[in-house]
Amino acid sequence: MTDVAHSSKAGRGVASDPFRTELLALMPHLRAFARGLCGRPDQADDLVQETVVRAWSARAAFAPGSNMKAWTFTILRNHFLNDLRKARRQTQLDQETAETILVARPTQEMGVHMSDLQRALDQLSAERREALLLVGAGGFSYEDAARISGVPIGTMKSRVARGRTQLHHLLGESTNLPAQDG
Repeated sequence: MTDVAHSSKAGRGVASDPFRTELLALMPHLRAFARGLCGRPDQADDLVQETVVRAWSARAAFAPGSNMKAWTFTILRNHFLNDLRKARRQTQLDQETAETILVARPTQEMGVHMSDLQRALDQLSAERREALLLVGAGGFSYEDAARISGVPIGTMKSRVARGRTQLHHLLGESTNLPAQDG
């Protein structure tokens, strides 16, 4: 078999791989969840990249027909939590201060609203923020979100309800939001 014919067959095999196709389709959802968890686009992209690498490496353990979205969100969440644990033991440059110095503020009104939303989300406890991101932004059922977070379904429902109430309160009273550094 020639190299050209061999590479042609290999290319078709990759393109028709259902695992790959489904994983690629989930990337926007993974990015949104990662951005909500960490609040920083660069860190979110790193989380998504690591999640995709880990999912690809563990693809043999994935049961076809099961919920890949929940599986990959769990991988992303666990990686994020592991990074947080590592970060507690390390001293780093204050990235938020560096970003505000180096990045121009958005001038579009939508950017302002998204900034308000991100600051309000940052005021929520990590558990409530994660619950809102999974159920609200991620579109997971309470059952799936509870499974991903490793909590009972009642706890997940409570976190979502309280998170929504707190978020509504924070967004309704802009004086509750901390000013942006700048």
